[in-house]
Amino acid sequence: MSTNKPKITEIESYGVESIPHEDRRSTPMDLFRIAFGGANSFATVLLGAFPIFFGLSLVQALFATLLGVVVGSAILAPMAVFGPINGTNNAVSSGAHFGVVGRILGSYLSLLTAIAFYSIAVWTAGDAIVGGAVQLFGLKDSQIFRGISYGIVAILVLVVCIYGYQFMLWINKVAITGASVVFVLGFIAFAGDTNWSYAGGFPSVSTPGFWPAFLGSAFIVLSNPISFGAFLGDWSRYIPREAGGMRVVRAAFFSQIASLLPFIFGLVTTAIVAEKAPDYFKNFDYVGGLLATTPSWFLLPILLLAIIGGMSTGSTSLYGTGLDFSSVFPRFSRVQATIFIGIISIALVFIGRFGFNIVTSVTTFVTLIIVCTTPWMIMMMVGYLHRRGHYLPDDLQVFNRNQKGGAYWFNNGYNIQALVIWIFSAALSLSFVNLPGQFVGALGNLFNGLDISLLVAVVVPAILYYLNLLISPEATAIHGEKGARFRSTIDKSVAPIVNK
Repeated sequence: MSTNKPKITEIESYGVESIPHEDRRSTPMDLFRIAFGGANSFATVLLGAFPIFFGLSLVQALFATLLGVVVGSAILAPMAVFGPINGTNNAVSSGAHFGVVGRILGSYLSLLTAIAFYSIAVWTAGDAIVGGAVQLFGLKDSQIFRGISYGIVAILVLVVCIYGYQFMLWINKVAITGASVVFVLGFIAFAGDTNWSYAGGFPSVSTPGFWPAFLGSAFIVLSNPISFGAFLGDWSRYIPREAGGMRVVRAAFFSQIASLLPFIFGLVTTAIVAEKAPDYFKNFDYVGGLLATTPSWFLLPILLLAIIGGMSTGSTSLYGTGLDFSSVFPRFSRVQATIFIGIISIALVFIGRFGFNIVTSVTTFVTLIIVCTTPWMIMMMVGYLHRRGHYLPDDLQVFNRNQKGGAYWFNNGYNIQALVIWIFSAALSLSFVNLPGQFVGALGNLFNGLDISLLVAVVVPAILYYLNLLISPEATAIHGEKGARFRSTIDKSVAPIVNK
């Protein structure tokens, strides 16, 4: 293995092709740093504000947040194993189960997810910069000022993503330490104003509307760790295969458990805003309310948090878009794809921020992320167990190399059964969503307003895909020496890999 580690200012050359063994120099701790750094930011704080916005008391909100983080982390963590095994991102790895062409749907999904959370990162960072500058230096707030702030953050993130993995890893190392220190200082700054008895709008769990608000809050929270599911392979593909397994699973899990730090900061400060700056609270303006109630000495740390956190969260999101776009359109290099998608994302940031209600937009979109991404993740986990972790990395690259054939070619590159199960599961889950005043699916009121969409998104694809594997056994060539876990395979031919 080469000992010459790439410099952080050296533009990353690899895209979605499988990373050679000699160039895999990362560790599970690096995965922890990137995943936690990406979550340890203002964007997560904003998501942490929603349980209070939904009317929960501070204690109720803490339980909803804990539930969301733990469940979301548990669903997310196994997705870390694919990067070390295949040396590529999770969207390409999903071709083993959905077909090397069919997995493009997963690439589009991760692309939309990345843009959404990149937008949240830019919005929150830009608003914090503007608000802090107004408070500290007496500058005048304006749409132009906000637009400039969004543009600066967006461009800084784009630069980080162009340089690639090593630069992003360094940024997130800084983010872990810097942002964590700021959050600890924040708890100290707001200690005197924190009211742990904040009542919210639900005196008890039997109050009408409590459970929809509680579960809706938990879903918003767990959308944060689940959103990383499509990207874990982006960051773990530089980890050697022999260093993977449970070590990367633990790293991914605890990286999101650690995100309780910004989540709880969001809860505590939103409760303070509700009591001390109710006008901001009524308008769902968390950042404005936070800055209005912040002690003057803490304004500068907030500005630093906005910049550091915006770059860390934004880069972890946008980095994956370049990889995914280049995997869908292989003629684009990673850098070219990153620049192209970055420009589009920046435009969407401005449209989303100035053209739509940010709270409604965020909550609705992250709900769609949950119901669409979770079945995809669950099916990959079931497939991983069935295959006993055996994959053929070279066969996964067929589409990217403009070839056809291989173990994962299935039906002209599509695993029709798996795709149908995924789409059906996502659609059924969506129908059970119940976010009062925002989005209610066709079956959302079936259980007296209780949102069971996540339960459906986990259970239905797991059962259906498992049954599909029993009914339609896979070719022996797909599996390793140990064979399939759930049933025997069949000896059917696999088309050779050839150029188109």
